[in-house]
Amino acid sequence: MPPLVSADTRLLILGSFPGLASLKAQQYYGHPQNQFWKILQAIWPLDAMGMGYEAHSEWLLSKKLGLWDVYASCEREGSLDTSIRNAVLNNFTLLDKLCPRLEAIAHNGGESFKHSRHTMQTGLPVYKLPSTSPANASWSFERKLAAWREVFEKHGLS
Repeated sequence: MPPLVSADTRLLILGSFPGLASLKAQQYYGHPQNQFWKILQAIWPLDAMGMGYEAHSEWLLSKKLGLWDVYASCEREGSLDTSIRNAVLNNFTLLDKLCPRLEAIAHNGGESFKHSRHTMQTGLPVYKLPSTSPANASWSFERKLAAWREVFEKHGLS
């Protein structure tokens, strides 16, 4: 999926690769059990009732947040990151042109963070956030939210 960014993006969240539900819907974090959108709504209160993906995307961009994945393509059976094979990384050198105001990159989960050496080459601060995936059940919602909020606050996005 293409990056969801604007020239005003200050913080970029990098996932690994969209799961089956997200690919089918062509939406970042499209699985109803993924806590990504719920975390954003806890940081930036919003009455999201009836909001579709396009409105959520515009809202996210208006908050100077962007989304992308570390992998441009991969082979995977199912949606688990542990099943990813033959992955090809996205070209992070494009970030200068896509997001000239970018201040930091945050990896959503361990699989994405495995490639932090590539994102660190941007010279920007790079963070590892707890995965919002339903597979990350060892972290409570409150604990995930606190970690995400801390990074957002560091970059004036709270």
